[in-house]
Amino acid sequence: MKILVLAKHVPDTETVIKISGGGKTIDESDFKYMVNPCDEYAMEEAIRTQDKHKGESVVVSVGPARAQETIRKALAMGLDRGVWINTEGYSGGLDSYSVALAISKVVAEEKPDVIFAGLNTIDEGAGNVGPMVAEFAGMPSLVNISKLEWQNEGKSVRAERDVESGIVEIYEAKTPLLIAPHQNLNDPRFPSLPGIMKAKKKPIAEKKAADLITDKPKVEVRTYKLPPEKAPGKIFKGKPVEEMVTEVVKLLRSEAKVI
Repeated sequence: MKILVLAKHVPDTETVIKISGGGKTIDESDFKYMVNPCDEYAMEEAIRTQDKHKGESVVVSVGPARAQETIRKALAMGLDRGVWINTEGYSGGLDSYSVALAISKVVAEEKPDVIFAGLNTIDEGAGNVGPMVAEFAGMPSLVNISKLEWQNEGKSVRAERDVESGIVEIYEAKTPLLIAPHQNLNDPRFPSLPGIMKAKKKPIAEKKAADLITDKPKVEVRTYKLPPEKAPGKIFKGKPVEEMVTEVVKLLRSEAKVI
């Protein structure tokens, strides 16, 4: 079985966002980066699937040189090799469509039986790229999957998806297909020391974004805006509890307008 995993290198959750360029760009000079958390569930499920059905696993990441850090972590977890789509020097614009288009060219070359993708990313939260890749590749996509059962020696799958009010949707699909796991599907492993050492020797192929993205982006960011600063909170002390409660209720009614 040929397995492909999509992974993104994203800003750390503790990153302080700063806008520059008159609202046109994000200042990334002080950013720290990490593997997109949802993608770790995709990596884990890929490894489990490979353990069961054998074959080869490939992780794909789009971005500048730092994206290779995410690829190396995936390789340390147990994936076989990586493909880095290098965006350095590319000025054509990178929306979800452009990223998916670039990845779809790798999919066409690799011809995977299954693609695992994160449910969404913590930086943009759109969750568009996985389904778009599936659409480009002409394969079905199963999203937010909480239970997975391979059938017919890995040629088809039965999947469950939890929806509102305790309802469970059950899907069946044949390979090739794309699956975006819910966090309940598995518990991602931590890379072992031997895995980290082996990852240093595993191959990462480089492809240029400019060679793969043959169309203009469909979405343009016009401006970035930070949310308005919140007024400092008020602390009540030094008075009888009854008086402080009365004052809080008054402020909730007159200022917060919640009662």
